[in-house]
Amino acid sequence: MGTRTARKRQAGGTASGRRAELLALAARLFAERGYVSTTVRDIADAAGILSGSLYHHFDSKESMADEILRGFLDELFGTYAEIVAAGLGPRRTLEAVVTASFRSIHDHPAEVAIYQNEAKHLAQFDRFDYLERRNAEFRRLWNTILTDGVRDGVFRADLDVELVYRFIRDTVWVAVRWYNPGGTLSADDVAKQYLAILLDGIATGSRST
Repeated sequence: MGTRTARKRQAGGTASGRRAELLALAARLFAERGYVSTTVRDIADAAGILSGSLYHHFDSKESMADEILRGFLDELFGTYAEIVAAGLGPRRTLEAVVTASFRSIHDHPAEVAIYQNEAKHLAQFDRFDYLERRNAEFRRLWNTILTDGVRDGVFRADLDVELVYRFIRDTVWVAVRWYNPGGTLSADDVAKQYLAILLDGIATGSRST
């Protein structure tokens, strides 16, 4: 009985590992070629298997994209929730959320690219209805941080919260297009520079040319 159970566990672990490998391959191809342009055959070819073999693990390309995005977003928003729960105050919460976002780009560049490039298309399908909920959750997160900061006098009283939210959202996540995980700047380095610009500006105070 013990030997049989051990074999089942070993087989399950191998299947799980193979599944993760296939998802990583699919994520890379979706990010590089686009979800629509990537076929099941493309993924199978990259994995060195027949297309039919892929269906032993996933019933469709859509299922693969779903699993990739759900896993990524659950992890990201779990991190955000931990930051908010820490009660750091508006400014430190903003800094921590921005840093976590850049770390996410470093750790999951393909997933971030898929989310940025494909969310609008995928949101048309019922199984991806959580994408709109996550977008709304992200907006509430930032509006709360910024509104609390204005209320507490940490951020300027004349701040246009909606405009700043859109600025932060777009400028942080577009970094996936140029950030190099193997480059000289770490995710934390980029976050530090970004926050310095966001919170302190780039001018020295001198108006001389």
